Amino acid sequence: MDGKIKAERKKNPREGANPLKILTFTFTLPTFWLGYRRDLEISDLYKPLKEHTSNHLGAKISKVWQKEYDAYVKEKRLIEEKEDHEKYHGKTRLKEPSLSKTLIKCFGPQIMLYGIILAVLEITLRLSQPIFLGLLIRYYSRTIAEPIPLHTAMTRIDNSSDSQVHEIEDAIKPVLQPICLGNLLQYYSTDDVTKDEAYLYAGGVILCSALLLFVIHPYMMGILHIGMKMRIACCTLIYRKALKLSRTALGETTIGQAVNLLSNDVNRFDVALIHLNYLWIGPLETIIITYFMYQQVEVSALFGVAILLLFIPLQGYLGKKSSIYRLKTALRTDERVRLTNEIITGIQAIKMYCWEKLFSDLIQRARKREITVIQNMSMIRGITISFIMFTTRMSLFVTILAYIFYNHEKITATKVFMLQAYYNILRQTMTVFFPQGITQMAELLVSVKRLQRFMMYEEIDIRNTDEKGSQNKETKQNDANNVEKDMNNTSHGKREMTNNYQGDYVINLKNSSAKWLSYEQEDTLKNIDFTLKPGELVAVVGQVGCGKSSFLNLILKELPTATGSIEINGKIAYAGQEPWLFAGSVRQNILFGRPMDQFRYDRVVKACQLKRDFTLLPYGDKTIVGERGISLSGGQRARINLARAVYAEADTYLLDDPLSAVDAHVGKHMFEECIIKYLKGKARIIVTHQLQHLRNVDRILVLKDGHIHAEGSYDELSRMGIDFGRLLENPEEEEGRAAGSSPPSRSNSRNASISSLSSLKSTSTEKDDPLEVAESRTKGKVSGKVYAGYFSAGGNCCVLFVVLMLLIVSQTLASGSDFFISQWVNMEEKYFKVTGADDVTEEDWGAPISREACIYIYSALIASTVVITLIRSAAVFVTSMRASKRLHDRMFRSISRATMLFFNTNVSGRILNRFSKDMGAIDELLPMALIDTLQIGLSLLAIITVVAIANYWLLIPTVVIGLIFYYIRVFYLATSRSVKRLEGVTRSPVFTHLSATLQGLSTIRAFEAEEILAKEFDAHQDLHSSAWYIFISSSRAFGFWLDFFCVVYICLVTLSFLLINDQTTGGNVGLAITQSIGLTGMFQWGMRQSTELENQMTSVERVLEYTNVESEPPLESAPDKKPKETWPEESKIEFKNMYLRYNPAEAPVLKNLNFVIYPQEKIGIVGRTGAGKSSLIAALFRLANIEGTITIDGVNTLEIGLHDLRSKISIIPQEPFLFSGSLRKNLDPFDQYESDSVLWQALEEVELKEMGLEGHINEGGSNLSVGQRQLVCLARAIVKNNPILVLDEATANVDPQTDGLIQKTIRTKFANCTVLTIAHRLNTVMDSDRILVMDAGSVVEFDAPYLLIQKNGYLNSMIKETGPAMADALKEVARVSYKNRTSTAL
Repeated sequence: MDGKIKAERKKNPREGANPLKILTFTFTLPTFWLGYRRDLEISDLYKPLKEHTSNHLGAKISKVWQKEYDAYVKEKRLIEEKEDHEKYHGKTRLKEPSLSKTLIKCFGPQIMLYGIILAVLEITLRLSQPIFLGLLIRYYSRTIAEPIPLHTAMTRIDNSSDSQVHEIEDAIKPVLQPICLGNLLQYYSTDDVTKDEAYLYAGGVILCSALLLFVIHPYMMGILHIGMKMRIACCTLIYRKALKLSRTALGETTIGQAVNLLSNDVNRFDVALIHLNYLWIGPLETIIITYFMYQQVEVSALFGVAILLLFIPLQGYLGKKSSIYRLKTALRTDERVRLTNEIITGIQAIKMYCWEKLFSDLIQRARKREITVIQNMSMIRGITISFIMFTTRMSLFVTILAYIFYNHEKITATKVFMLQAYYNILRQTMTVFFPQGITQMAELLVSVKRLQRFMMYEEIDIRNTDEKGSQNKETKQNDANNVEKDMNNTSHGKREMTNNYQGDYVINLKNSSAKWLSYEQEDTLKNIDFTLKPGELVAVVGQVGCGKSSFLNLILKELPTATGSIEINGKIAYAGQEPWLFAGSVRQNILFGRPMDQFRYDRVVKACQLKRDFTLLPYGDKTIVGERGISLSGGQRARINLARAVYAEADTYLLDDPLSAVDAHVGKHMFEECIIKYLKGKARIIVTHQLQHLRNVDRILVLKDGHIHAEGSYDELSRMGIDFGRLLENPEEEEGRAAGSSPPSRSNSRNASISSLSSLKSTSTEKDDPLEVAESRTKGKVSGKVYAGYFSAGGNCCVLFVVLMLLIVSQTLASGSDFFISQWVNMEEKYFKVTGADDVTEEDWGAPISREACIYIYSALIASTVVITLIRSAAVFVTSMRASKRLHDRMFRSISRATMLFFNTNVSGRILNRFSKDMGAIDELLPMALIDTLQIGLSLLAIITVVAIANYWLLIPTVVIGLIFYYIRVFYLATSRSVKRLEGVTRSPVFTHLSATLQGLSTIRAFEAEEILAKEFDAHQDLHSSAWYIFISSSRAFGFWLDFFCVVYICLVTLSFLLINDQTTGGNVGLAITQSIGLTGMFQWGMRQSTELENQMTSVERVLEYTNVESEPPLESAPDKKPKETWPEESKIEFKNMYLRYNPAEAPVLKNLNFVIYPQEKIGIVGRTGAGKSSLIAALFRLANIEGTITIDGVNTLEIGLHDLRSKISIIPQEPFLFSGSLRKNLDPFDQYESDSVLWQALEEVELKEMGLEGHINEGGSNLSVGQRQLVCLARAIVKNNPILVLDEATANVDPQTDGLIQKTIRTKFANCTVLTIAHRLNTVMDSDRILVMDAGSVVEFDAPYLLIQKNGYLNSMIKETGPAMADALKEVARVSYKNRTSTAL
């Protein structure tokens, strides 16, 4: 649909790769090379694999979900029948269709298979390594040398924080390894192991590590791939569901919430599955390992394991708490993102009304509520991370104490070793993976529940009507995804798809009643009987809120019928009242996915009066319009919207007030050329407020309070004495009053008509394809400035120093306890002798410190490690929370102060992405990555220090491997960073597409474009999948190659002892090998985390980018410039040599304006669409760059604060802006008025009293009709009572009666004010004091209307275009008002 020719992408290298390439991940090398040489671009992405294309997965999951749902519907029906039958209301539990069941059916078997393979290999390999090692050490331990520091460095922090996907590589301290190690050490301790056997055991140690390499990485890749597929399947499911939501459901959900489901909730799939299989592998391993340890130290082993397992319920409890907080966070983030969205969409109105402060406070409150929850969650995470530091140490401590007290034997190096090795394996599976598996599955289930709730929303019922010839009274179907299935049904079920239907009627409504919400008391439409014959033109008229738009929605089946029947034959085309444009070129918006037929296209463009506009637009009909048609004026948007309906060949055309947005003469041409001539022979229903056209229609339907008040031709109704908007006393007079009208009010006020001349980019004159303003994407490394920015937001130097000290102290204590126990073991071996007969044992202890002292010192070290570690985690999290709070506030402050240019060039999806996705990363993921990196860095230092004490020769391979790792990291980072950024950029269109779809749902459904849009969504999603697949496979490849070098390193260390076999002791060998195994796993985990930290830092970078956006001039004036409180007393406005540019680089939109508006004058501003009328208002409010001066009562408005200026001017904007909350909040957001009487009076004057001050208003005012929204804005202006009032097309979308009400109110309430009115209906301004005529950004005429008519200039030609009768009436109005004025002046 977005018509760009998509270049064919390169084949994915994973397709057709051989098994060896897949196992060693070499298929990613081409990507790495490319990424190393230059930044990757979107064009470098590959085709997605067939198995993870959005379409394929969507079809797969929706089939299963559909089955689930059908079963549910069937059961529901049975229960209802049963209840009716037995006349009892016992509640039978009805199980909702379960999304998790659906997912298990689709993906369960695959996950289970991976799990079984993993379990078998992991348990055998991991358990045998310590045995080999033990045997090897026996070869060395022939003599006992002087004390050896037995720092058992298996205490690698393999802290797998749950924010990371890359964690399990540390699984390389396998269960087998301790066994190999035991065997190897035996070679050194006794003479009964030969050298050849020792080589064999050494080989065993190395082999276990090497084989694990080929198990863990492919397993991880597979599991991540399944997670990715589940995510894609759910996204597709949600989108297809969104296309079918009924209006009721749309009321329950906001766009922000749907986007949040797609951005945050489905992301859980990417992370949660990793640890899923450990939920059963863990307990199994525990049983096996406990058995092995029991053989070593008997009962004491059980105590240690018990301590380790006691942490699990504690972690389970914390996990549960954390998931409760997760849900709370999700809700509060929803709320904050919804608010932010409301602000971004209504930013222009917010600026004009000076409401920045109000909304900043709202956001701050929402953010504060969110932060408190996140803070609690972080604390819990901090505690969980701290466990990693001390769980193994505590278990070992307990086991050793028990062993000493129970067995009264000495503790030997071999025993401490084996215990340490086994506890490490246990700690990793049971206290890291197992609880993480639990918490992540819990969080995932919460998300799946949220998705399921979305999937259960009510759908629009396409088949709830008596169709001709089809007896299918099908029940409400919930085809969550089978758009294809739907599409096929439509052709013979939904409407009969003939192209020009020749039966008796195309639409037949019999006694239809309907209401939007099922629980409302009153029907919106009551007992409608209506038949439309082919070729008939029917006009629907009535007051604001009488149900005209609802009537069209009833025919479109957007409004569910309560009673009665609807029958529709043939195709329908629809042009909504609020023009909906998607991001793409004007031509794509008109074609809307239909094939291009040049001849028809040109005729449509001509009929809709778009020819001239195409010449004005920088790239003609190839001009890109933003997601809300940003660079077009209201009239242009409305005409494109109409052209889309006309271009679609249909039998019936439903046009909802298409003429309101255009000037009188354009409207007249459109009505004659397009609606009457071009669509001749088609059935047409047009809702309108423009009574001058009613003579030319076949039938008129007058609606009142939801029922048909009268119907018939113009003459019939006139004879019946129907008073069409109390204006039909005399048609001539009436035409004079109601010429033309003005642009559509749209619920989002961000794009007030920026002059159609200035499209987003109009630098080049030739009509090439234009450029969209691409999302900025930084290149290269994350700079030091970003880190500095983050830390300085966290606190000052003192704070940061204290946090650093805490980190260092906790690491020192932890390593100290390890070091101490090795010293103690040496003393035991050296000094502890057992003498005496068999039955009597005496202990002999000759060490420098007593055994009790050893126990006390050891206990003290362990206890302080626990305490300091907890404090340290808390400190880090508190600091990072403070940082994220400040960053958000800075970004929001900067955005709310940004110039309008910024909002016009950045689509809202892009700005929202910063507030949802990036803020989410900074709140939750970044602190985890940060604490990990710090913890690992310090542990590495500690371990290297201890190794150096043990054997300084080992420093050489350590340095070498360090260098190799560093270079691999550089190589990987170059690619990973640009892939991660690409992933972010390709994700934005997915959200933008969803929010645009939700905004234009009724249009999309009327055109039956669901399939095209679903395809489009799949294309966006596939592009993102392609980037994501490269991301996970490259990060897996990185892990694999790091581990490969680790194995080489283990190999070097192990064999070095056998080759240099001099006088090496068992203790030294054991220490060195366990160290090397520990150190390497740790090294690569450290690399991982530091890259992860950099990746998360890109979010900080993106947020910082928005903290220094170019901002508007200051809000408050400098003290010497501040105008008086009473200013402006007279409100005389003067423009001198004024130029206005929207973009400093472009040509001015308003050129050299010079004119004066005298105090209390009523000025009308007219001109063709795009002449710069709305830009004039922008100049008055200083919403763009101005050169020259505008003075009000002699005060230069460019020198005073924006608030001082804007607070004195009231505006009733083209697009009324309402925010969600009560009506009172909308009228008086700052509670400035003590008594409500002012507010009530204002409501009374605009006849909205029955709504009440506490009446609720939805987001964007969607529960009020457009006219009512306008009236709320008028009430707002009355309450503020400012000396200057601006009306920007304010009466465009209202019926003549409401228009009259507004005009009357303005004449009485604002008699002493200076009033500027921009109008399309000339009759609204003909009685002004003077009229300002604009053309192409300049003032061409400015004088009293009567005098301008005499002059025969621009205004005169505009009047002539309205037709002779109308023109006379207008001239008469001008003459009378001029006479009155001069006579009063005399």
